[in-house]
Amino acid sequence: MAKKDYYEVLGVNRDASDEDIKKSYRKLAMKYHPDRNPDNPKAEESFKEAKEAYEILSDEQKRAAYDQYGHAGVDPSMGGGAGGQGFGNFADAFGDIFGDIFGGGGGGRRSNVYRGADLRYNMEISLEDAARGTETKIRIPVMAECETCHGSGARPGTSPVTCTTCNGHGQVRMQQGFFSVQQTCPKCHGTGKMIKEPCPTCHGGGRVKQHKTLSVKIPAGVDEGDRIRLSGEGEAGVNGGPPGDLYVVVHLKKHDIFERDGANLHCEMPISFSTAALGGEIEIPTLDGHAKMKIPAETQTGAVFRLRGKGIKPLRSNDHGDLMCHVVVETPVKLTDRQKEILRELEEINQQDSDKHSPRAKGWLDKVKGFFE
Repeated sequence: MAKKDYYEVLGVNRDASDEDIKKSYRKLAMKYHPDRNPDNPKAEESFKEAKEAYEILSDEQKRAAYDQYGHAGVDPSMGGGAGGQGFGNFADAFGDIFGDIFGGGGGGRRSNVYRGADLRYNMEISLEDAARGTETKIRIPVMAECETCHGSGARPGTSPVTCTTCNGHGQVRMQQGFFSVQQTCPKCHGTGKMIKEPCPTCHGGGRVKQHKTLSVKIPAGVDEGDRIRLSGEGEAGVNGGPPGDLYVVVHLKKHDIFERDGANLHCEMPISFSTAALGGEIEIPTLDGHAKMKIPAETQTGAVFRLRGKGIKPLRSNDHGDLMCHVVVETPVKLTDRQKEILRELEEINQQDSDKHSPRAKGWLDKVKGFFE
């Protein structure tokens, strides 16, 4: 049976580049590999055809012979030079396939330039600073580029040399029969370089631990858990890679008076027994100073009064929140004899018409009676 044209097998034009041929073969090899098609003998045949075509067209000399003489120029039985010498190119391409499948990123030389790690700094600020915004300084430990060797890891006046194990690729190929798998070079650990004379400051690491002081602007309205990103203020990159970022995470200190709920503030407001009964005007604190509030007569514990616009303007909003005041009627303590006498007299008067003076108590007692009945 006459062999198919190798270009037709791979689905490329005769002027296709080496990269196009390699890409086409990798696609076909992954599609027709016998392990992926255990019950399809035609797939195995297609796989072998693609392999043979790639072995010829990926080799410059064999491709030239094939272009000039066709199959006769590369068939060893007819005096050609193909034989089994194309396996090396095939293994290279198949190694790339494994890189795609397992995330290795291909069979070429790996980049040994890495971005520096991001850092996190937890910052506690007061509620007032969160509402108004502030600027503060922080001191953080970081891995910075060594100033002595400028990140190379080698003693000044010397340079890293190419790794003799992987020839600078950072990877070594482990070949077992038909398969070829790449692994990180055990000698240079993937860098492709060896340092014969390490830098005395960083001991060959290229980075040193330092502390640096940074100024951080806290915008008005930040809340618990908000993050402020300082670009490029993380750890230095490896082998000239870009630095990471620093994330300042905001935490609010517990406030003596207010509790924050988004844009709103809440506070507990104790009032006297007489103010709750007779009504009056009281002064309450706000983040901006003080405000006056009228308490209506007969106010009960648990009543909530809203002061509009006295909360916080959130970071991503133009509207201020409100201040929610929760009333707590305070029971008098350490009473004098006269105070006790007055309260007993008041209680006697209340008992004469309890339904009128204590409606909530009467309603509750009626529910209790109904429950037991």
